[in-house]
Amino acid sequence: MVHIEECKLFSVLSPSELEFLSNSARQVNFAAGSVIFNEGDPGDGIYLIKSGRVQIFSRIGENEKVFANFVEGEIFGEMAIIENEPRSATAKAVENTELYFIPCEAVNYVLEHSPKVSLCFLRDISRRLREFDRHYIQEVIQAERLAIVGRFARSIVHDLKNPLNIIGIAADMAAMENTTKETRDEARARIRRQIERISNMVNELLDFTQGTHTSFILSLINYSDYVMPLIEELKGEVSLKKVELVLDNQPPSVRVPMDPKRLNRVFYNLVHNATEAMPNGGKIFIRFSLDGNKVITEVQDTGPGLHPDAMAHLFEPFFTYGKSHGTGLGLAICKKIIDEHNGTIQARNAPEGGAVFSLSLPFKQS
Repeated sequence: MVHIEECKLFSVLSPSELEFLSNSARQVNFAAGSVIFNEGDPGDGIYLIKSGRVQIFSRIGENEKVFANFVEGEIFGEMAIIENEPRSATAKAVENTELYFIPCEAVNYVLEHSPKVSLCFLRDISRRLREFDRHYIQEVIQAERLAIVGRFARSIVHDLKNPLNIIGIAADMAAMENTTKETRDEARARIRRQIERISNMVNELLDFTQGTHTSFILSLINYSDYVMPLIEELKGEVSLKKVELVLDNQPPSVRVPMDPKRLNRVFYNLVHNATEAMPNGGKIFIRFSLDGNKVITEVQDTGPGLHPDAMAHLFEPFFTYGKSHGTGLGLAICKKIIDEHNGTIQARNAPEGGAVFSLSLPFKQS
Protein backbone atom coordinates (compact mmCIF):
# COMPACT_ATOMS: atom_id res chain seq x y z
CA MET A 1 0.00 0.00 0.00
CA VAL A 2 1.44 3.37 -1.09
CA HIS A 3 0.56 6.82 0.23
CA ILE A 4 0.96 10.11 -1.66
CA GLU A 5 4.12 11.13 0.18
CA GLU A 6 5.68 7.76 -0.73
CA CYS A 7 5.13 8.19 -4.48
CA LYS A 8 8.44 8.52 -6.29
CA LEU A 9 7.11 11.26 -8.56
CA PHE A 10 6.13 13.49 -5.60
CA SER A 11 9.19 12.74 -3.46
CA VAL A 12 10.87 15.93 -4.74
CA LEU A 13 8.08 18.20 -3.45
CA SER A 14 8.62 20.52 -0.49
CA PRO A 15 6.62 19.75 2.69
CA SER A 16 4.19 22.60 1.94
CA GLU A 17 3.66 21.46 -1.67
CA LEU A 18 3.18 17.87 -0.54
CA GLU A 19 0.64 18.98 2.06
CA PHE A 20 -1.24 21.00 -0.58
CA LEU A 21 -1.36 17.96 -2.90
CA SER A 22 -2.49 15.62 -0.10
CA ASN A 23 -5.26 17.99 0.93
CA SER A 24 -6.42 18.27 -2.70
CA ALA A 25 -6.58 14.50 -3.25
CA ARG A 26 -9.48 12.27 -2.41
CA GLN A 27 -9.51 8.51 -1.99
CA VAL A 28 -11.73 6.41 -4.29
CA ASN A 29 -12.32 2.66 -4.39
CA PHE A 30 -13.16 0.43 -7.37
CA ALA A 31 -14.22 -3.20 -7.34
CA ALA A 32 -12.49 -5.69 -9.62
CA GLY A 33 -13.67 -5.28 -13.21
CA SER A 34 -15.24 -1.85 -12.74
CA VAL A 35 -14.43 1.05 -15.06
CA ILE A 36 -12.50 3.99 -13.59
CA PHE A 37 -12.96 6.21 -16.65
CA ASN A 38 -14.00 5.67 -20.26
CA GLU A 39 -12.39 6.72 -23.50
CA GLY A 40 -13.75 10.17 -24.33
CA ASP A 41 -14.42 11.18 -20.72
CA PRO A 42 -13.11 14.61 -19.62
CA GLY A 43 -9.51 14.65 -18.41
CA ASP A 44 -10.32 16.00 -14.96
CA GLY A 45 -7.36 14.66 -12.98
CA ILE A 46 -4.75 11.98 -12.41
CA TYR A 47 -4.84 8.81 -10.35
CA LEU A 48 -2.25 7.33 -7.98
CA ILE A 49 -2.68 3.65 -7.17
CA LYS A 50 -2.66 3.16 -3.40
CA SER A 51 -3.26 -0.58 -3.77
CA GLY A 52 -4.46 -2.92 -6.50
CA ARG A 53 -3.91 -3.03 -10.25
CA VAL A 54 -5.26 -1.04 -13.20
CA GLN A 55 -5.44 -1.83 -16.89
CA ILE A 56 -5.55 0.74 -19.71
CA PHE A 57 -7.22 -0.42 -22.92
CA SER A 58 -9.17 0.67 -25.97
CA ARG A 59 -12.12 -1.11 -27.57
CA ILE A 60 -11.60 -2.09 -31.20
CA GLY A 61 -14.86 -3.55 -32.41
CA GLU A 62 -15.78 -6.24 -29.89
CA ASN A 63 -12.19 -6.70 -28.73
CA GLU A 64 -10.14 -4.91 -26.10
CA LYS A 65 -6.62 -3.79 -26.98
CA VAL A 66 -4.55 -3.46 -23.79
CA PHE A 67 -1.99 -0.66 -23.81
CA ALA A 68 -0.62 -0.74 -20.25
CA ASN A 69 -0.91 -2.24 -16.79
CA PHE A 70 -0.21 -0.22 -13.63
CA VAL A 71 0.41 -1.36 -10.05
CA GLU A 72 0.53 0.38 -6.67
CA GLY A 73 2.70 3.46 -6.51
CA GLU A 74 2.20 4.30 -10.21
CA ILE A 75 0.27 7.19 -11.72
CA PHE A 76 -2.06 7.04 -14.72
CA GLY A 77 -4.39 9.41 -16.56
CA GLU A 78 -1.79 12.17 -16.86
CA MET A 79 -1.85 12.48 -20.68
CA ALA A 80 -5.33 14.01 -20.73
CA ILE A 81 -4.15 16.64 -18.22
CA ILE A 82 -1.05 17.60 -20.21
CA GLU A 83 -2.87 17.68 -23.54
CA ASN A 84 -6.05 19.23 -22.08
CA GLU A 85 -7.99 16.68 -24.11
CA PRO A 86 -10.58 13.96 -23.32
CA ARG A 87 -9.38 10.52 -22.21
CA SER A 88 -7.80 8.60 -25.09
CA ALA A 89 -8.41 5.15 -23.57
CA THR A 90 -10.43 3.33 -20.91
CA ALA A 91 -9.13 2.41 -17.44
CA LYS A 92 -10.53 -0.40 -15.33
CA ALA A 93 -9.64 -2.07 -12.03
CA VAL A 94 -8.21 -5.55 -12.57
CA GLU A 95 -8.73 -6.34 -8.88
CA ASN A 96 -10.17 -4.47 -5.92
CA THR A 97 -8.28 -1.19 -6.13
CA GLU A 98 -7.80 1.89 -3.96
CA LEU A 99 -6.82 5.12 -5.71
CA TYR A 100 -5.96 8.70 -4.91
CA PHE A 101 -7.69 11.06 -7.32
CA ILE A 102 -5.86 14.38 -7.72
CA PRO A 103 -7.88 16.99 -9.68
CA CYS A 104 -6.25 18.75 -12.62
CA GLU A 105 -6.20 22.14 -10.86
CA ALA A 106 -3.96 20.76 -8.13
CA VAL A 107 -1.76 18.92 -10.61
CA ASN A 108 -1.30 22.01 -12.77
CA TYR A 109 -0.45 24.10 -9.70
CA VAL A 110 2.28 21.67 -8.66
CA LEU A 111 3.70 21.43 -12.19
CA GLU A 112 3.82 25.23 -12.49
CA HIS A 113 5.54 25.73 -9.13
CA SER A 114 7.88 22.74 -9.04
CA PRO A 115 10.29 22.32 -11.99
CA LYS A 116 11.60 19.12 -10.40
CA VAL A 117 8.17 17.51 -10.51
CA SER A 118 7.70 18.69 -14.11
CA LEU A 119 11.01 17.07 -15.08
CA CYS A 120 10.09 13.81 -13.30
CA PHE A 121 6.71 13.92 -15.01
CA LEU A 122 8.36 14.34 -18.40
CA ARG A 123 10.81 11.50 -17.77
CA ASP A 124 8.03 9.16 -16.69
CA ILE A 125 5.95 9.97 -19.77
CA SER A 126 9.00 9.51 -22.00
CA ARG A 127 9.67 6.10 -20.42
CA ARG A 128 6.09 5.01 -20.98
CA LEU A 129 6.08 6.19 -24.59
CA ARG A 130 9.31 4.28 -25.25
CA GLU A 131 7.81 1.16 -23.72
CA PHE A 132 4.63 1.58 -25.75
CA ASP A 133 6.63 2.09 -28.95
CA ARG A 134 8.67 -1.04 -28.23
CA HIS A 135 5.54 -3.16 -27.75
CA TYR A 136 3.87 -1.59 -30.77
CA ILE A 137 6.85 -2.25 -33.05
CA GLN A 138 7.02 -5.87 -31.85
CA GLU A 139 3.33 -6.34 -32.60
CA VAL A 140 3.65 -4.73 -36.03
CA ILE A 141 6.63 -6.97 -36.89
CA GLN A 142 4.78 -10.05 -35.70
CA ALA A 143 1.65 -9.08 -37.66
CA GLU A 144 3.76 -8.48 -40.77
CA ARG A 145 5.46 -11.83 -40.36
CA LEU A 146 2.11 -13.59 -40.11
CA ALA A 147 0.82 -11.68 -43.13
CA ILE A 148 3.87 -12.68 -45.20
CA VAL A 149 3.50 -16.32 -44.14
CA GLY A 150 -0.15 -16.19 -45.18
CA ARG A 151 0.72 -14.65 -48.54
CA PHE A 152 3.41 -17.27 -49.17
CA ALA A 153 1.00 -20.06 -48.25
CA ARG A 154 -1.66 -18.72 -50.64
CA SER A 155 0.89 -18.26 -53.40
CA ILE A 156 2.35 -21.76 -53.01
CA VAL A 157 -1.11 -23.34 -53.03
CA HIS A 158 -2.00 -21.32 -56.12
CA ASP A 159 1.21 -22.22 -57.95
CA LEU A 160 0.78 -25.90 -57.14
CA LYS A 161 -2.70 -26.11 -58.63
CA ASN A 162 -1.55 -26.39 -62.26
CA PRO A 163 0.96 -29.23 -61.81
CA LEU A 164 -1.39 -31.04 -59.41
CA ASN A 165 -4.22 -30.81 -61.95
CA ILE A 166 -1.94 -32.32 -64.59
CA ILE A 167 -0.90 -35.09 -62.20
CA GLY A 168 -4.56 -35.82 -61.50
CA ILE A 169 -5.47 -35.97 -65.19
CA ALA A 170 -2.45 -38.16 -66.00
CA ALA A 171 -3.27 -40.51 -63.10
CA ASP A 172 -6.87 -40.86 -64.33
CA MET A 173 -5.62 -41.67 -67.83
CA ALA A 174 -3.23 -44.30 -66.53
CA ALA A 175 -5.95 -45.90 -64.40
CA MET A 176 -8.51 -46.34 -67.19
CA GLU A 177 -9.36 -49.97 -67.94
CA ASN A 178 -8.51 -49.87 -71.65
CA THR A 179 -5.39 -47.72 -71.34
CA THR A 180 -2.54 -48.81 -73.60
CA LYS A 181 1.01 -49.26 -72.40
CA GLU A 182 2.01 -46.23 -74.46
CA THR A 183 -0.59 -44.07 -72.70
CA ARG A 184 0.49 -45.32 -69.28
CA ASP A 185 4.12 -44.57 -70.09
CA GLU A 186 3.18 -41.08 -71.25
CA ALA A 187 1.11 -40.49 -68.09
CA ARG A 188 3.98 -41.71 -65.91
CA ALA A 189 6.39 -39.36 -67.68
CA ARG A 190 3.99 -36.39 -67.25
CA ILE A 191 3.58 -37.13 -63.55
CA ARG A 192 7.35 -37.30 -63.06
CA ARG A 193 7.82 -33.99 -64.89
CA GLN A 194 5.22 -32.27 -62.73
CA ILE A 195 6.69 -33.66 -59.51
CA GLU A 196 10.08 -32.34 -60.58
CA ARG A 197 8.45 -29.04 -61.45
CA ILE A 198 6.86 -28.76 -57.98
CA SER A 199 10.21 -29.51 -56.36
CA ASN A 200 11.92 -26.83 -58.47
CA MET A 201 9.21 -24.28 -57.64
CA VAL A 202 9.58 -24.83 -53.90
CA ASN A 203 13.38 -24.68 -54.12
CA GLU A 204 13.24 -21.43 -56.10
CA LEU A 205 10.97 -19.86 -53.50
CA LEU A 206 13.20 -20.99 -50.63
CA ASP A 207 16.35 -19.79 -52.40
CA PHE A 208 14.83 -16.38 -53.02
CA THR A 209 13.33 -15.79 -49.58
CA GLN A 210 16.38 -17.10 -47.69
CA GLY A 211 18.81 -15.11 -49.81
CA THR A 212 20.89 -18.18 -50.62
CA HIS A 213 22.63 -18.72 -53.92
CA THR A 214 22.28 -22.07 -55.63
CA SER A 215 25.34 -22.97 -57.70
CA PHE A 216 24.61 -24.31 -61.17
CA ILE A 217 26.31 -24.72 -64.52
CA LEU A 218 24.96 -23.21 -67.74
CA SER A 219 25.01 -25.81 -70.49
CA LEU A 220 24.92 -25.01 -74.21
CA ILE A 221 21.52 -26.25 -75.41
CA ASN A 222 19.74 -25.87 -78.74
CA TYR A 223 17.05 -23.27 -78.04
CA SER A 224 14.53 -24.81 -80.43
CA ASP A 225 14.97 -28.27 -78.92
CA TYR A 226 14.46 -26.77 -75.48
CA VAL A 227 11.45 -24.55 -76.25
CA MET A 228 9.25 -26.82 -78.39
CA PRO A 229 8.50 -29.56 -75.78
CA LEU A 230 7.92 -26.85 -73.16
CA ILE A 231 5.43 -25.06 -75.43
CA GLU A 232 3.51 -28.29 -76.01
CA GLU A 233 3.29 -28.89 -72.28
CA LEU A 234 2.10 -25.34 -71.62
CA LYS A 235 -0.51 -25.59 -74.38
CA GLY A 236 -2.21 -28.41 -72.54
CA GLU A 237 -2.19 -26.52 -69.27
CA VAL A 238 -3.64 -23.24 -70.50
CA SER A 239 -6.28 -24.99 -72.61
CA LEU A 240 -7.89 -26.13 -69.35
CA LYS A 241 -8.63 -22.43 -68.72
CA LYS A 242 -9.96 -21.69 -72.22
CA VAL A 243 -6.72 -20.03 -73.29
CA GLU A 244 -5.02 -20.79 -76.59
CA LEU A 245 -1.23 -20.74 -76.80
CA VAL A 246 -0.16 -19.67 -80.28
CA LEU A 247 3.38 -20.07 -81.66
CA ASP A 248 3.89 -17.16 -84.09
CA ASN A 249 7.10 -18.60 -85.52
CA GLN A 250 9.58 -21.37 -84.88
CA PRO A 251 12.28 -20.80 -82.26
CA PRO A 252 15.74 -20.41 -83.77
CA SER A 253 18.20 -23.31 -83.61
CA VAL A 254 20.91 -21.46 -81.72
CA ARG A 255 22.93 -22.70 -78.76
CA VAL A 256 21.97 -20.86 -75.57
CA PRO A 257 23.87 -21.27 -72.27
CA MET A 258 21.12 -22.25 -69.84
CA ASP A 259 19.91 -24.24 -66.89
CA PRO A 260 16.69 -25.71 -68.35
CA LYS A 261 15.04 -26.40 -64.99
CA ARG A 262 15.49 -22.83 -63.81
CA LEU A 263 14.56 -21.29 -67.14
CA ASN A 264 11.37 -23.37 -67.18
CA ARG A 265 10.21 -21.38 -64.16
CA VAL A 266 10.33 -18.17 -66.19
CA PHE A 267 8.13 -19.59 -68.96
CA TYR A 268 5.69 -21.10 -66.45
CA ASN A 269 5.37 -17.81 -64.57
CA LEU A 270 4.89 -15.63 -67.64
CA VAL A 271 2.38 -17.95 -69.31
CA HIS A 272 0.37 -18.49 -66.14
CA ASN A 273 0.38 -14.76 -65.33
CA ALA A 274 -1.00 -14.13 -68.81
CA THR A 275 -3.63 -16.82 -68.26
CA GLU A 276 -4.73 -15.22 -65.00
CA ALA A 277 -5.09 -11.87 -66.76
CA MET A 278 -7.71 -13.48 -69.04
CA PRO A 279 -10.22 -15.22 -66.73
CA ASN A 280 -12.75 -15.48 -69.55
CA GLY A 281 -10.28 -16.96 -72.00
CA GLY A 282 -8.05 -15.47 -74.68
CA LYS A 283 -4.82 -16.05 -76.55
CA ILE A 284 -1.14 -16.04 -75.67
CA PHE A 285 1.31 -15.47 -78.52
CA ILE A 286 4.95 -16.54 -78.33
CA ARG A 287 7.39 -15.29 -80.95
CA PHE A 288 11.14 -15.33 -81.48
CA SER A 289 13.75 -13.17 -83.16
CA LEU A 290 17.50 -12.68 -83.24
CA ASP A 291 19.26 -9.43 -82.41
CA GLY A 292 23.03 -9.63 -82.80
CA ASN A 293 24.13 -12.35 -80.41
CA LYS A 294 20.84 -12.30 -78.50
CA VAL A 295 17.76 -14.46 -78.95
CA ILE A 296 14.58 -12.53 -78.13
CA THR A 297 11.48 -14.33 -76.86
CA GLU A 298 8.23 -12.41 -76.51
CA VAL A 299 5.15 -13.57 -74.59
CA GLN A 300 2.07 -11.49 -75.43
CA ASP A 301 -1.50 -11.91 -74.19
CA THR A 302 -4.86 -10.46 -75.19
CA GLY A 303 -5.71 -9.34 -71.66
CA PRO A 304 -6.23 -5.80 -70.34
CA GLY A 305 -2.51 -4.99 -70.24
CA LEU A 306 -0.32 -3.70 -67.42
CA HIS A 307 -1.53 -0.83 -65.26
CA PRO A 308 0.70 2.27 -65.57
CA ASP A 309 1.15 2.41 -61.78
CA ALA A 310 2.61 -1.11 -61.80
CA MET A 311 5.04 -0.77 -64.70
CA ALA A 312 7.95 0.66 -62.71
CA HIS A 313 7.71 -1.94 -59.93
CA LEU A 314 6.90 -5.18 -61.76
CA PHE A 315 10.14 -6.98 -60.96
CA GLU A 316 10.51 -5.75 -57.38
CA PRO A 317 10.15 -8.40 -54.65
CA PHE A 318 6.81 -8.39 -52.80
CA PHE A 319 5.17 -5.97 -55.22
CA THR A 320 1.66 -7.02 -56.25
CA TYR A 321 -1.01 -5.20 -58.18
CA GLY A 322 -4.56 -6.52 -58.45
CA LYS A 323 -3.71 -10.08 -57.31
CA SER A 324 -5.30 -11.02 -54.00
CA HIS A 325 -3.31 -14.26 -53.69
CA GLY A 326 0.08 -13.07 -54.91
CA THR A 327 3.26 -12.71 -52.88
CA GLY A 328 4.89 -10.42 -55.42
CA LEU A 329 7.74 -12.90 -55.94
CA GLY A 330 6.82 -14.45 -59.30
CA LEU A 331 8.29 -11.81 -61.58
CA ALA A 332 11.11 -11.07 -59.12
CA ILE A 333 12.14 -14.72 -59.36
CA CYS A 334 11.91 -14.51 -63.17
CA LYS A 335 14.27 -11.54 -63.20
CA LYS A 336 16.68 -13.28 -60.84
CA ILE A 337 16.80 -16.34 -63.12
CA ILE A 338 17.25 -14.27 -66.29
CA ASP A 339 20.00 -12.24 -64.60
CA GLU A 340 21.76 -15.50 -63.74
CA HIS A 341 21.58 -16.36 -67.45
CA ASN A 342 23.24 -13.03 -68.32
CA GLY A 343 20.06 -11.88 -70.02
CA THR A 344 17.40 -9.21 -69.57
CA ILE A 345 13.64 -9.19 -69.07
CA GLN A 346 11.36 -6.26 -69.90
CA ALA A 347 7.63 -5.54 -70.02
CA ARG A 348 5.41 -3.22 -72.02
CA ASN A 349 1.87 -2.87 -73.30
CA ALA A 350 1.16 -3.72 -76.95
CA PRO A 351 -0.47 -0.95 -79.05
CA GLU A 352 -3.34 -3.31 -79.87
CA GLY A 353 -3.80 -4.21 -76.21
CA GLY A 354 -2.42 -6.81 -73.86
CA ALA A 355 0.88 -7.17 -72.03
CA VAL A 356 4.18 -8.16 -73.64
CA PHE A 357 7.10 -9.65 -71.74
CA SER A 358 10.38 -9.79 -73.63
CA LEU A 359 13.28 -12.09 -72.70
CA SER A 360 16.74 -11.53 -74.14
CA LEU A 361 19.29 -14.34 -73.77
CA PRO A 362 22.79 -14.54 -75.24
CA PHE A 363 23.62 -17.38 -77.61
CA LYS A 364 26.88 -18.77 -78.92
CA GLN A 365 27.71 -18.26 -82.58
CA SER A 366 28.36 -21.56 -84.35
